[in-house]
Amino acid sequence: MPERRTVALVTLGCARNEVDSEELAGRLAADGWDLVEDAADADVAVVNTCGFVEAAKKDSVDALLEANDLKEHGRTQAVVAVGCMAERYGKELADALPEADGVLGFDDYADISDRLQTILSGGVHASHTPRDRRKLLPISPAERQQASGASAVALPGHAQEAQEPQEAPADLPDGLAPASGPRAPLRRRLGTSPVASVKLASGCDRRCSFCAIPSFRGSFISRRPSDVLSETRWLAEQGVKEIMLVSENNTSYGKDLGDIRLLETLLPELAAVDGLERIRVSYLQPAEMRPGLIDVLTSTEKVAPYFDLSFQHSAPGVLRAMRRFGDTDRFLDLLATIRDKAPQAGVRSNFIVGFPGETEADLAELERFLTGARLDAIGVFGYSDEEGTEAATYDTKLDPEVVAERLAHISRLAEELTAQRAEDRVGETIEVLVDRVDDEDGVIGRAAHQAPETDGQVTLAMDPELAAPGRMVVARVVAAEGVDLVAEPLEPVGGLTGGCTEEAAR
Repeated sequence: MPERRTVALVTLGCARNEVDSEELAGRLAADGWDLVEDAADADVAVVNTCGFVEAAKKDSVDALLEANDLKEHGRTQAVVAVGCMAERYGKELADALPEADGVLGFDDYADISDRLQTILSGGVHASHTPRDRRKLLPISPAERQQASGASAVALPGHAQEAQEPQEAPADLPDGLAPASGPRAPLRRRLGTSPVASVKLASGCDRRCSFCAIPSFRGSFISRRPSDVLSETRWLAEQGVKEIMLVSENNTSYGKDLGDIRLLETLLPELAAVDGLERIRVSYLQPAEMRPGLIDVLTSTEKVAPYFDLSFQHSAPGVLRAMRRFGDTDRFLDLLATIRDKAPQAGVRSNFIVGFPGETEADLAELERFLTGARLDAIGVFGYSDEEGTEAATYDTKLDPEVVAERLAHISRLAEELTAQRAEDRVGETIEVLVDRVDDEDGVIGRAAHQAPETDGQVTLAMDPELAAPGRMVVARVVAAEGVDLVAEPLEPVGGLTGGCTEEAAR
């Protein structure tokens, strides 16, 4: 018998990339590849790159070079780049980085096994010449309307014609998801976390002047609700307790299917899936928030009252230059509406400082908003040109030193404000989903206002032997440490229930 081919997937960037990696893993496993965690143990190392900002692109290149080093002294024979950076630059990246044996775009995902086999055998797969996917025509309105009854889901960033639903294979390998439409017939989990992301859509129709994502992710295309439900049920069967709904813009979900309120009807159906403890919605646009969506997010059992709102700034002039909408008072009114319905609701956001044309008065306006917003988590970024964007052509750029000063100033303010917000939560009763249990840190989890990796965590003051990942614990916050909380269980904690089983983790 020939030795089986092995592959490792190294994932960088956002939760959307993590889903893409698990879908690639599903395709490869179904075609006979063995998945390994360590790239040093793999015949092929596949690096799922990020192409969003310069720092992320540098990390992606570093990961490719690190994987290439393994070819000198390990099993690794080939290194392949996929993901947003590979899609965005294609042949340009392949020419500039010969250490990568292949650079594959989104259109290669459906044939990933054949592509890797060609590369592993010494063949060459010609990298694509990048196309601006904003110029690609999406499926027609009639086809979009029919999508509620027939699959019209695309590969990441890739518009395609409606297709007939695919039949699931009669016998799937262990750990593989059932068919979920043409975008990805299989998905295989690459970890044992009790949390998993589920894609609602791919692409973006917004045209923010600083963002290049639509140019390589393409037009916004929603997945049909039945596919989302099917994938969620499978994840729950694998032991997942919390799902995080992701896309470039979740508030737009369903608009291309003829129903902009589709998310409001989908969330209660997801909440009814057996085994799930929490549903979290990320990537919300403030300008697209509507009363019905706020009502569902704040009143549906198992749906976290969590608002990942992309404010970016609050000064009207800066927002207009960004091709965005709103202002300080409108944003504060939105937050007041949310907290009137759910006083403990969690809110996080990201902000860009030093945007072209930003004045001292604009910065003061942003400070006024941050001070009044009481956000749980704040990400602050200094503006830098992103090639191919409108903002890169603006002639009102600030000196890099000024951008750096403003970044440091707002970052310090954000740290103070989020720490104060955490202090405000002392005394609250929270539901904590246990993420991990170890000898060094004890029992670590997250409350409803804390998304994985970005928003802080909760240390539970309890016996580690009485906890397991995936367990939900009702607790009272007794202390804050920066954005992190310390909480004590309010009810007796018995045997190990609710956690991921060994069988589900496989």
